[in-house]
Amino acid sequence: MEKKNRVYLAGPFFSDQQVKRLDDVQALLEQNPTIGDVFRPGKHAYDAAEFGSFEWQTAVFKHDVNNINVSDVVVAMLDYKIEENEFEPDSGTVWECGYAAAHNIPVIGVRNIDDQPLNLMLAASLTAFFNGSKNIQDIKDYDFNSLMTRYENVKVF
Repeated sequence: MEKKNRVYLAGPFFSDQQVKRLDDVQALLEQNPTIGDVFRPGKHAYDAAEFGSFEWQTAVFKHDVNNINVSDVVVAMLDYKIEENEFEPDSGTVWECGYAAAHNIPVIGVRNIDDQPLNLMLAASLTAFFNGSKNIQDIKDYDFNSLMTRYENVKVF
């Protein structure tokens, strides 16, 4: 029986457009036969404390880190405020990628824009990269059990 991998789907969820991009990637992942569970930060609210309080911050941080630790792979949405012509990935998402890479958890990058450079440290830490809205569609057929390196021709800085 083929292994079903647990995915931590990292990415910003601060606008309707950002949530839609994550929804689209999750739908593709759910079509992939090598994917089982998909965990999305922000989908599991911590209601025992006031939003933004120290208790809330601590609980959310620990919950997210614990879920990276028990995931087989991180899939990271590297688009952020593209509607506002801001192309740097979300800082929280970048932190999650670095944490995962430091803990030997493979990181798969996805990005709808394909004509912007990517930071070298982020680009080099990716096991696979699906760059551009057309290429993102291929994630539904990617083998998360073999984790073959997938390169994209992208400028780095």
